[in-house]
Amino acid sequence: MGKTLAEKIFDRHLRDEPFPGTKVLSLDRVLCHEITTPVAIADLVWRGKDRVFDRNKLKVVIDHVTPSKDTKTATQAKILRDWARRHEIPDFFDVGRNGVCHAIFPEKGYIRPGFTVIMGDSHTCTHGAFGAFAAGVGTTDLEVGILKGVCAFREPATIRVNLNGALPKGVYAKDVILHVIAQLGVNGATDRVIEFRGVIVDQMSMEARMTLCNMAVEAGGTSGVCMPDMTTVEYLWEFIKDEFPTKEAALADYQQWVSDDDADYAGILNIDVSDLEPQVTYDYKPDCVKSMQEMHGTPVDQVYIGTCTNGRIEDLRQAAAILKGKTIADSVRGIVSPATPKVFSDALAEGIIQIFMDAGFCVTNPTCGACLGMSNGVLAEGEVAAATSNRNFNGRMGKGGMVHLMSPESAAATALTGVITDARTL
Repeated sequence: MGKTLAEKIFDRHLRDEPFPGTKVLSLDRVLCHEITTPVAIADLVWRGKDRVFDRNKLKVVIDHVTPSKDTKTATQAKILRDWARRHEIPDFFDVGRNGVCHAIFPEKGYIRPGFTVIMGDSHTCTHGAFGAFAAGVGTTDLEVGILKGVCAFREPATIRVNLNGALPKGVYAKDVILHVIAQLGVNGATDRVIEFRGVIVDQMSMEARMTLCNMAVEAGGTSGVCMPDMTTVEYLWEFIKDEFPTKEAALADYQQWVSDDDADYAGILNIDVSDLEPQVTYDYKPDCVKSMQEMHGTPVDQVYIGTCTNGRIEDLRQAAAILKGKTIADSVRGIVSPATPKVFSDALAEGIIQIFMDAGFCVTNPTCGACLGMSNGVLAEGEVAAATSNRNFNGRMGKGGMVHLMSPESAAATALTGVITDARTL
């Protein structure tokens, strides 16, 4: 019997199996931000274990509330900052050099096929787009990871999602993953790895694959993964070119992680996207999904474009193409947050920032702030947002607020009209 990508990674990283089915894995990366890590740091200090297992495998960023909005968030940032300096962690991204964690860490080449990755953040599954096993963990597991470089997981089972057909015009990775979540349900992949396969995935950029994997957790998944291929190699080449003589050699090495043809799956979901329409959420769960046409005309107060789901340069280009030469509705606040300084810089160089500003958008620094209702775009009670983020829970972007999740193109179209709008109708 063959093995899945996740099973191969577990086998290679296995350090111990204290109970049947519980695997203790060695870690290649422990990612940290200022919301969850300070609690782990404080406990390590209290226990007299203020140490790190390998400072070069820790990647640290202040991203959720940046710059800090008040004394509490400034204290959280200070705890993380002091800890990073105390342990001389080289890859620490402070205000001015920081970006959204699940965008800046891949952008820096820190994630590779076959890696094990944890972070105290549920959307760590994003990094599975590179053929890695990446999972969000709680504070205790994060603390152990920082100290010992290991983490315990249940033995993985995988759901394979085959995406085939041809993407219609105006349909993007965000629409695809919303449709997948609607099919699986918010608990459909609990304690499972979601493996995205098929011609649609093969044709996607790494940015689009990260969008897919980012929302695997919204179906309950521990991780989402894509198979490493030449697209993966091309994205990473600047960082791996000294490790391999050619791109073909890198590809040959990375393909050891590709799931075997005879691997066993907990379930298989086949989806032909050829007739898929742009998607949008309603209500307060990510599996509450309709077509944009079904929700057409629903008023919104704010449009937010950014986050670890859709704040990369590819996403901003899609939105800017809709906004160019136009102005957003007077009834709408438009906010765009490029996910990293590089994305911001590239968007500036390409004239995208100017397009957003001319359209009436507020352009902010890279931050997670609005996505979780902490800063830079919080909703008032009763307000409605169209957002390219990943969660539409009740109060997610502000107490009493409603969030409709959609693609960057759909969000841009909605900003122009002030109501949920399928961009294909403009």
